[in-house]
Amino acid sequence: MTNNSIRLQGPRVTLRDIEPGDLDAVHAFTSDPTVTQWSTWGPNTLAETRAFIAAAAAEAGQPGRNLFTLAVLVEDRVVGTAGVWGKSAADSTGELGYTLHQDMWGRGIGTETAGLLLAHAFGPMGLERVEATCHPENTGSVRVLEKNGFVFEGRLRAHKKVNGARRDSLLFAALPSDRPRG
Repeated sequence: MTNNSIRLQGPRVTLRDIEPGDLDAVHAFTSDPTVTQWSTWGPNTLAETRAFIAAAAAEAGQPGRNLFTLAVLVEDRVVGTAGVWGKSAADSTGELGYTLHQDMWGRGIGTETAGLLLAHAFGPMGLERVEATCHPENTGSVRVLEKNGFVFEGRLRAHKKVNGARRDSLLFAALPSDRPRG
């Protein structure tokens, strides 16, 4: 690990910087149409996943970074990626997102992952508001966000352009005071 490396540890989930050796594990879910059905990207080609890994590895080496694209590990196996990034330094706001292998769905891994990201956002990153958006039909992500204290703020009409068509997103946000206790 370098001086800029990050490692966030939960009861079952570890988040760490993405490494070049993660390519096959990351491509296993970024190339899956079921996993990417709610995303604005994918399914990825191997070249697209390779470029994603290279960009994430380059970001990890940046001093004073405010962008954290991390590998999600369960039992030392890469099962997803997750990120938190600053949107506005002046407003102390950020955004987070995550993608998990479908074998991890419904097991609380997304909830724990989002919780670790929020703790990092509100702690070391010093953010005061964190946003997340998801596809209106992505009920799994809605549950993950709500379990982490995110509050539904509205529907963003024609928010994203995906495959040439506009689509809506649901907007959620969390403040440090919204975090579940205990």
